[in-house]
Amino acid sequence: MSNSKLRIVDSENRAFKSEWEHDYFFILNKDHKPQCLVCFQVLAVLKEYNLKRHYMTNHKQKFGKHSCESRKVVCDQLKKKLFQQKSLFTNETKQQEEALLASYFVTYELMKAKKALSDGELIKNCAIKMAEAFNENKVGNKFQTVPLSKQTVTRRLEDISNQISNNVKDIIANCSYFSIALDESTDVSDTNQLLIFVRAIKEDFTIFEELLKVCSLHSTTRVTDGAKSMTGTISGFVGFLRQNQITVPTLHCIIHQEALCAKSIKLSTTMATVTKITNLIRGGNRSLTHRKFLTLLEEMDSAYGDLLLHTEVRWLSRGKCLVRFFELRHEIATFLREEVTNSAELQNDLEDVEFLRNLAFLTDITQHLNVLNLQLQGKKQTICQMVGFVDSFRKKLHLFKSALDKNNLLHFPCCRKLSEEEEGLEFRDYTEIIEDLSSEFDRRFNDFESFRPDISLFSNPIHCDIESQPGHLQLELCELQCDPSLNTSQVTGIDFWKLLSPERYPLLRNWALKLCSVFASTYICETAFSSLKHVKSKNRNRLSDVVLSHILRVATSQLEVDFISLVSSFMKPQCSH
Repeated sequence: MSNSKLRIVDSENRAFKSEWEHDYFFILNKDHKPQCLVCFQVLAVLKEYNLKRHYMTNHKQKFGKHSCESRKVVCDQLKKKLFQQKSLFTNETKQQEEALLASYFVTYELMKAKKALSDGELIKNCAIKMAEAFNENKVGNKFQTVPLSKQTVTRRLEDISNQISNNVKDIIANCSYFSIALDESTDVSDTNQLLIFVRAIKEDFTIFEELLKVCSLHSTTRVTDGAKSMTGTISGFVGFLRQNQITVPTLHCIIHQEALCAKSIKLSTTMATVTKITNLIRGGNRSLTHRKFLTLLEEMDSAYGDLLLHTEVRWLSRGKCLVRFFELRHEIATFLREEVTNSAELQNDLEDVEFLRNLAFLTDITQHLNVLNLQLQGKKQTICQMVGFVDSFRKKLHLFKSALDKNNLLHFPCCRKLSEEEEGLEFRDYTEIIEDLSSEFDRRFNDFESFRPDISLFSNPIHCDIESQPGHLQLELCELQCDPSLNTSQVTGIDFWKLLSPERYPLLRNWALKLCSVFASTYICETAFSSLKHVKSKNRNRLSDVVLSHILRVATSQLEVDFISLVSSFMKPQCSH
C-alpha cells in the first residue's frame, strides 16, 4: 500500500508556488524539495498543507506579526542567511576535498618512488617553505591543511591499493584469457615473498600485467626460485597442480633459462680468478688499495675509471664485469706488481696466454648472451617475440662455431684484440664450448617446442600451410589468405591480428588472444623484487605484510588511479552525516 501511495505522490507533479516563500518562509532547494528558511528543515513532500502546518506549528508565533513589505524583508534576510551558510559550507567542503586530493597525490608519488611512509611530512614542510620563499602565504596556508602524517599516508595508500586491486579483478572478470607468473625471493628480514602477477588480454588485444597477490611465507616454503622446485612434476608447483587435477600449460621463465645456459659455460676457473682479483682490489675493507688503483687508472689515462664487482644474482653483471676487467688487464697487472704483495700467482695468471685466451673468449660470448638477455627483458612481450630472440641466438651459435673453425674472429672483438697483441693465437678449440652451449639451449628450451606450431602460424598466417593447421582454423585461414586488405598489410605480430574482423574471423582472433595471453617470463616479477629491495631495506624492515603488499601493488601498477573517485568516496560519509 505504501509503495502505491508513493507512486501517486510522485505522479502528481506538484509545482512550487512563489507566494509560499513569503507566506510560509519556504524555498525549493537543489534537490527540488521544500526547505524552511527559518530552521532549514527539508520536507519530503511538496504540498501546501505540509508547508503551512510546519509554519503554523513552529514559526507563526515569532513571524506572524510581520505582514506585506516587512514580511518580504524578513524573507529576503532569511534567504541571504541560508545562502551564506551554504556558501561557507561549500567553501569548507571544497578546501577539505582539495587537501584530501593533494594527500592522495603525494601518497601515490611516494609509493611510485618507493619512499618511506613518513616522508609525507617532509614533503609538506618543503612545500610550505617553498610557498614562503615565493611570498605566497595563502598557498602556504593551504599546504598546512594537507594531512600527510605517517598514519594518514598509510590509510591513503590502502585506499589507492584497494582501488587498483578491484580494477585488476574487474579486468580478469572481463578479459578473454589470462595467465599467471609466480616467482619467490627472500627479503632483508629473511622472509620468503611469493609474488603472483596476472597477464590478461581483452577482446581488442589490450594487454594488462598487474600484481595479483603478495604471499609472505613465514613458515616452510613449498616453492622457491629454483627451477625444479617450481616446475618439478612431483614435488614442485607444477606437480601440485597435477595432483589437484589442474591441467594448464606451464613454462619455466625464458630469461631464467637463458641465464642458466650462460652459467653452463666451462670456464668457471677463469671467472673465479677475475672475481678474486677484483675483490682483492676493491672488495671488503680495501678502501686504501682501491683509492690507489683509481689513482693509477687516472695517471694512465685508462678508458675506464674502475673495476666492477660481480653480483651473481644480476643477469648482466658477469658480462659487464668481464668487459671492464679485460679492458683494464694491463693496468691491473701493473697495479698488482707495484702495490699488492703476495700476488705473484695472480700476476702470473695475467701474463699467462692461456688465461688471457679464456678471458677474451669468455668476455665475448658473455657479451653476446647479455644482448640476448636484454632482448628478452621488458613487459608485455609475447611468447612469439621471445622465442624468436632465442631462435636467433641459436643461429648465431652455429655461425660462431663455423667462424671459430676457421679461426675467424669477426664476431669476437676481445679475441681479435688479443690476437693482435699476441701473434699466432688460435681459438679453434673453443668450438667445443660453443657446441655444448648450443646443446644446453636445445635442452633447456625444449618445453617451448610444444608452442612451435602456434608460433609459426602467429608469425606468418598469410603464407602458412593451411592443411597442417588445426582443423577448426582452416576455413578462416582460407579466407584470410585471400583477403586483399590483409595480404597487402605491412603490419606484423600482434598488430596484424588486431586487424582481423571479429565477425569474419572469430576463431582465429580467439586463438590469437589465447596465445598472446601467455606469460613467457617472470621479468615483471624480477622488477618487482627490485622494488621490494628499495621498499623493505635494512632501515625499513618492520613493514607489515599488508602494508608491504599495498606498496608493491601501487609501485608496480600501470593502471590509472581515479583520485576524484577516492575523494568522493571518502567525503560521502561526512556529507551524509
